[in-house]
Amino acid sequence: MSVFATFPNTRMRRMRRDDFSRRLMRESALSADDFIYPVFVLEGSQRSVAVASMPGVERQSLDLLLKTAERAVALGIPALALFPVIDAPLKSLGAEESYNANGLVPRVVRALKQHFPELGVITDVALDPYTSHGQDGLIHPDDPRGYVLNDETLEVLARQALCHAEAGADVVAPSDMMDGRVGRIRAELDGAGLIHTRILAYSAKYASAFYGPFRDAVGSAGNLGKGNKYTYQMDPANSNEALREVALDLQEGADMVMVKPGMPYLDIVRRIKDEFRVPTYAYQVSGEYAMLKAAAVNGWLDERACVLESLLGFKRAGADGILTYFALEAAAWLKD
Repeated sequence: MSVFATFPNTRMRRMRRDDFSRRLMRESALSADDFIYPVFVLEGSQRSVAVASMPGVERQSLDLLLKTAERAVALGIPALALFPVIDAPLKSLGAEESYNANGLVPRVVRALKQHFPELGVITDVALDPYTSHGQDGLIHPDDPRGYVLNDETLEVLARQALCHAEAGADVVAPSDMMDGRVGRIRAELDGAGLIHTRILAYSAKYASAFYGPFRDAVGSAGNLGKGNKYTYQMDPANSNEALREVALDLQEGADMVMVKPGMPYLDIVRRIKDEFRVPTYAYQVSGEYAMLKAAAVNGWLDERACVLESLLGFKRAGADGILTYFALEAAAWLKD
């Protein structure tokens, strides 16, 4: 039985009439605390390379990235998520560079933790930036189908995660979607005594068409070519499967779970939050960013209003945090 009176005894617009009452009944709030800023790092110094398909986003060398990190700290953003741009000669079938203790990511992690110990550093655990074929795992050289090997890939991912954690990463974030990778990484970290390193699992990562600009940014698009990731990333048609993936990752030791992409999958965020009530994150991916930016550049949308509305939608759906390329801008707007 409904407990609500009907019109005219109930007038929903009464509470919307003034700013104070709108604020008093507001169900969701957005702040800089909700943002994780994804950044692209490359070798060298004083290097800044624009990502053509992501206006305003740049690949940066470490010296410039430190300035970006300083701005993020000043704005109150809790963490950066690192994505490396690996030089072509270092890519291989075995992705050996992914666990090089003197490689790009470990060096960047050490520098960030030295300069900004309070800033959370999250590293991507996946092989696609390091493989010569652009896939997230190993492929047998004699396999004409190019099927990504699961268990063999786990061993490389575990070494990569350990390498990052030993360098000082606060969070390792396996984004590969191999079966069992969270458990294998947790065992590797715990075996090395790194029990405080958190795992942010890309638990519901879909084989989405929205990733194109990101692959341009990290330089894996050319290696991947006409290939796809359908044999390990999730089918966009599926929802119940996401709950199974999350349950498995939590059982294996994940501290946080993520849905990727974001806005087209907010129903998945809500289902996961309602079902498990664990720290749940979503990634406003490169394609989402590019669309909003393109519309704003052309004067078709109010950038500030639409970006903040889209980010608030993540919070309303149940996300505890959002990986977004708008993090710096949004945090600054929220301070106004």
